[in-house]
Parts: sequence; structure tokens; C-alpha cells
Amino acid sequence: MEKRKQEEVLNSLKDSSLMKKKFKVKKATGKLGVLIPGISGAVSTTFIAGILAKKKNIGELYGSLSEMGTIRLGKRTNKNSPLIKDIISLANIRDIEFFGWDVYGDNCYQSCLKAGVLNNNQIEIIKDELSQISPKKAVFNKKFATNLKGKNIKKEKNYFKLAEELIDEIKTFKKEKKISRLVMVWCGSTEIFLKQSNVHKSISSFEKGLKNNSKDISPSMIYAYAAIKCGAAYANGAPNLSADIPALIELSKKNKVPICGKDFKTGQTLMKTILAPGIKNRLLGLNGWFSTNILGNRDGEVLDNPKNFKTKEESKLSVLDHIFQPDIYPELYGDFYHKVRINYYPPRGDEKEAWDNIDIFGWLGYPMQIKVNFLCRDSILAAPIVLDLVIFMDLAQRAGMHGIQEWMSFYFKSPMHGDGLYPEHDLFIQSMKLKNTLRILAGEKTIDHSGLDYYYE
Repeated sequence: MEKRKQEEVLNSLKDSSLMKKKFKVKKATGKLGVLIPGISGAVSTTFIAGILAKKKNIGELYGSLSEMGTIRLGKRTNKNSPLIKDIISLANIRDIEFFGWDVYGDNCYQSCLKAGVLNNNQIEIIKDELSQISPKKAVFNKKFATNLKGKNIKKEKNYFKLAEELIDEIKTFKKEKKISRLVMVWCGSTEIFLKQSNVHKSISSFEKGLKNNSKDISPSMIYAYAAIKCGAAYANGAPNLSADIPALIELSKKNKVPICGKDFKTGQTLMKTILAPGIKNRLLGLNGWFSTNILGNRDGEVLDNPKNFKTKEESKLSVLDHIFQPDIYPELYGDFYHKVRINYYPPRGDEKEAWDNIDIFGWLGYPMQIKVNFLCRDSILAAPIVLDLVIFMDLAQRAGMHGIQEWMSFYFKSPMHGDGLYPEHDLFIQSMKLKNTLRILAGEKTIDHSGLDYYYE
């Protein structure tokens, strides 16, 4: 009995020491290289154009926490809510250099015009800067994205040699541009649905799979491998299996590289993670949630293939189960029906429209309905996510953090998480997790929001 008590005390001390862990954040000096697979896509060019526009003071980066967000420090009575970038050393957008790959060979100016997201007059102001950013030939396998028709593709067929080619390109970019630090954000298309297999289990099995052109290794995995080998933080903006395999998680820890993902949380799923926590916290029941979208950009074209849509569907469907916790609340959420549809509709372009019909019930089982019609701009919502991931993943790298960065869950539909943990999908809990992590990195106290200290000191 006494031995058990001693063990409990030791464990509590261990937990306490972890809570008090001090992260030493290196200053954000020098250039930050941003590596983008899919650099000619609508999301990438909107992101890049936004940064260039801000540099010329012709636009504001609305939606970006790292650029415009504030954070409360201490008690509410202190009235101290500085900008996040004023309490901790974050990379300056003026120090960012872009580099990327794409199956389409157009430079970013041409791609930005074709994407049709931004006003042409605005694009013309930054034409020279956009025109200087051209994609390198991409690692591509048509099996993983059948509907893509680009021809700007590397000739090498062996996966391991392709990874080496990417590594050489990254090193050359870093040297020529005098880059201090690197972050890669996958902005490429959604790949077909894959399950983990033996080739994904360890670094050695994965590298053997690369050399043998394993059918279970996708282009995004090759990019993730190359990034981690180069010491670049890696964020996956699509729902496909990528860095979230044991081999690459192991490699990220070994090389002390932070990784996160997956699938940018933009339109319909953003609304779900706002509405569902409210329904659940008020203990209103759910009979069904029907969601459908129309979308006409390249993402919509790729998802028009059922194999690619399967990957996106898995990501979108997982959100509600984890928020509602049907195993804990079987009477309220044990048997709800959830359907998700995405329809490719070219005339709509990047201006996605999402409809949700939500059938709920309340007191004594009486039914009610919620209907949402969200007319959003997919790339306008995604661009600030890319910026925040670049800035915060660079911060994590400078703080000595590595492996899965669960505090980045705020930005993803299907957040990566440690073994034995369930993913957190509630947007408000995700926000608290993100801001408390920033407080810790800044050497400030975390906030629990109980408010009891104002009344019972």
C-alpha cells in the first residue's frame, strides 16, 4: 500500500514537471522558406498573392490569428490583450520566400488569373512578383489523382530517387535564397483513400518501400519524407494519408521536426465545428445532419472521382461522432444519420455553396430544424490557415517541439493526435488549446476560464 502511494506521488511529480516544462524559443531571425506542393492551385496562389499584397499595403490578411489575433494575459480585470505577435517572436511575412512544385507549369501570376479567386486589377499590381514564382516539376502518380491532367511532372520513376531529387531541390533553394528555416504545407489535391499497411510501420520499412515503388506510398508521403529529412516542419492541408503514418511520425521525432494535419477546416466543416458544440452543450438531441456542396475549382474536379471523394468523405464524417460522443450520450446521439455530398459544378468556380439540414429534438422529444446556407469562398477561407500554419509551425520548430503538434487542431477537419487519444474537433476547445500553448511558449500563465478566482479569492 505504501509503495503504491509512493508511486502515485512520483507520477504526480512527473506530471507536474511536464506541466512546468520551459520551452526556449529561438528568435525568428533570417529568411523563412515556404515549400508548397501544389503551388499553382487556387489556395496557394491566393495565399501567396495575399502576402505580396500586404507587403505593398494593398490588402489586409483578415482571418489570420498570427497576423491580427490578440491573446488575453492574466485576469480580465487587467485588461491586457496584446497582439499574439507582440508577446512572442514570430516570423515576419516580409522574410518569407516561396518555393514549390505543381503538375501544371504556369507561374503564379498565370495560375492566379486562371483560378479566378481574386480581382484581376488587384492581381496586376503584384504581377511582377507573382510572375517570378514558377513551379518545379512535380512528383505525381495519376493513380492517386486521376482527374488531374497536368504535364509538369518529373521523369524519374523510382520513389526513393524522386525523394532525393526533392531533397536536392530544397537544399538548393535554401542555399541560393539564404534561407534560415523551412516549413512545407501540402496544398496539393486530395489523393485516393489509403489505409495504413506494413510499409508505413517504420522508417526502414518505408525507405525500403520507396526503393521498391510500393503501391501504398503516395506522392504526398514522398514530399513529407523529403521535408522531414531536410528539417522542414510539415503540415498536411488535404485529408489523404501523408505524414500521419508511424514511419514519418518516428522520423519527425528522430529529426526533431514538428508535423501536423490534416485537411484545412474551411467551409461546411468549419460551420459544423461551430454549431455542433452548441447543440451538444445544450444537450439537444440529433436525429440527422444532411450536408451537400457545389464547388467548381480544381479541388471540386479532383473530388468528382469517387476514389478521391472517399478520402474527403472520411475526413468530413468523423467530425460529428467525436463532438457528440454517442457512446456517452446514447439517447441523444446514439442513432443519428449523417450524410455528406460534394458535387462538381464548374460554373461556380471557387465560390462554394454549402447546404446543411439539421434535425434536432429537445424537451420531451419535440422536433426542431436548423437550416444553413453558406456561400463561401474556399480559397479565401484557406489562405489565412496556410499563413498561420507557416508561422506557428516555424514557432514550434524554434521552440524545440517535434512530432505531432496537436495544438494545431484548430485548423484541420481531421486533426492528428497521439496514440490512445481521440481527436478534438470542438472549435472552441481547439481555440483554447491553441492559445494556451501560445501562452506557455511566451512564458505566461495558462487560463482555465472558470472565473471563480474573481469571487472566492
